[in-house]
Parts: sequence; structure tokens; C-alpha cells
Amino acid sequence: KVVDRYLWEDFDLILLDIRMPHLDGHQVMAQLKEVAPKNDYVPILILTAQTDVETRQKAIEGGARDFITKPFERHETLNRIYNMLDVRLMHNELRDQNVILEEKVRERTHEIEDTRLQIVRRLGRAAEFRDNETGMHVIRMSHACSYVAKAAGLSEADCELILTAAPMHDIGKIGIPDNILLKPGKLTAEEWDIMKTHSQIGADLLSGHHSELLETAQSIALTHHEKWDGGGYPNGLAGEDIPLFGRITAICDVFDALTSDRPYKKAWPVEDAVAEIKNMSGRHFDPSLVPHFLDILPKILETNEKFTDKEE
Repeated sequence: KVVDRYLWEDFDLILLDIRMPHLDGHQVMAQLKEVAPKNDYVPILILTAQTDVETRQKAIEGGARDFITKPFERHETLNRIYNMLDVRLMHNELRDQNVILEEKVRERTHEIEDTRLQIVRRLGRAAEFRDNETGMHVIRMSHACSYVAKAAGLSEADCELILTAAPMHDIGKIGIPDNILLKPGKLTAEEWDIMKTHSQIGADLLSGHHSELLETAQSIALTHHEKWDGGGYPNGLAGEDIPLFGRITAICDVFDALTSDRPYKKAWPVEDAVAEIKNMSGRHFDPSLVPHFLDILPKILETNEKFTDKEE
């Protein structure tokens, strides 16, 4: 019964004999050890007539905190009990302090993570500010990526990951000269070659870290201009050799670019942009992802209304 009661009562002290009916003291301690929470201080004091060293050693190894043999002296026994109660009290205080510290660590970790995410998002928008007055493209596009990921059956964690990593897809534009990045007309072949280096520049900027977020952002930066048929850049990857997050980002990035004003073009009507996405399915875009994109298009358009380029 002591084992059953231990599960729902908070004992300050457990007095056990070795020789008892039904279960002996060693068996009771073994059962208590099985049900006791990890690192819990089980306050067991053995009171027994057995004086041999083997019994004492077995009891201590089995979980007893102290061992008194009969006949015992009352004053000594009380002192040992008080000592055990003091230890129990200190253990409980330490446990409570650990709980408080763990909560503070969790709070601080959350604050650090939140700060890190804010920095990451602002980095993504910083690159976008160079060729977009508000930097809203990265916000719209990253939300669209998370919607497509969810529609494609990815986990909540992966949807959150792409939402946070996708804003850095064009961070490599930081390394592109303004006369090319902001050119209102068509780029020359030489200028286009320079423009295409932003994928590798972005990947290089995000490399050298073992953070899942930054590794994902690096992959997206490097591969979001690859095409399903192998005609993209920088490495001419094709099909499923292109990482999934890169394939998702490719669709959402192109759609938002088509429906937004840029230095070199006016925004396309949504209907024309959708027709282009469908037309490029199987060539530019993963044909298994395009239907998911079309399914959640109303949600994407609703989100886009909240983050127009007129907003700050």
C-alpha cells in the first residue's frame, strides 16, 4: 500500500523495517524506485534488528537514506529523523528553484529566438528595400510559401520554417550594383549574368551556420531560381533534385513578382499571372505543387491585400 500511496501523497519521511509481512523492506524500496520521479529524493529510513553489514549495504544501495539498528536510542533516532527532514526540505527547495530557473531559461530562450527571427526577417526585407519601396514582397511571398507547404501536407514545423526562411531568398541582391538591380529597361546579357549571381551571393552570406533556419534559408536562396526542366540557375538542377522548399518558393516568388510593380514592368492582372503559372507547370514549376498553389490562391490573395506595397 505504501507504493500506491506514494503516487498520490507527498511523503516527508518513510520508515521501513527489513523484515515485514508480504513484502520485505528491500522489495518495497525497489518498487518505490520504479515509480518515483527521476531525481526525486525518496526519504527512506530503515529501522531494523538486523545488524549484518550485507543487509546495511543492500539497503543503502537499494535507496535507503539512513539505517538504524534496534535497539535504538531515542535521542539519536530523532536527530537522524530531523536531519533527513532537513535534507528533504532542502531538496524540495532546490527542486522548486530549478523549476523557476528552467522557466526563466525558457522565457529568455524565447526572447532570444524572437529577437533572432526579427533580425532574420528584417535582413530579408533589407535586401528587398533596394528594389521595392516597402519590402512587402518578402512578407507576401513567405506567407504564400507557408500556405502551399501546408496544402502539400508538410508539418506545422516545416510550414513555420519556410515562413521564416523564405524572406531571405533574395538577400544576395545586396551584392548586385544599383545600376543593374534598379535598371528600368531590359538587362544586357552581361548584366543578366551579374544579376543571376545573387543566388550564390545569398547562399554564401547564409553559409557557415548549423542553425536549421539559416541552412534552410541558404538552400532557398541558392535554389529558388532553379527550374523543374533544368533550365534555371545557378546550377541547372532539375525535378526533385531541387530541394522542396526551393520549388515552393519558386512558384510563390514568381507569382508575387508578376502581380507587383517593378522598375522594369507594371503589375500583371491576377488572371494573367495565374495563366502563366499554369503554363509553366512542368517546365519552370513542380507540376505536383502547382495544383496546391491554385487551391489556396484565394487565401494568398487575401493575405496580399493586407501587405500591399503602399503600406509601411
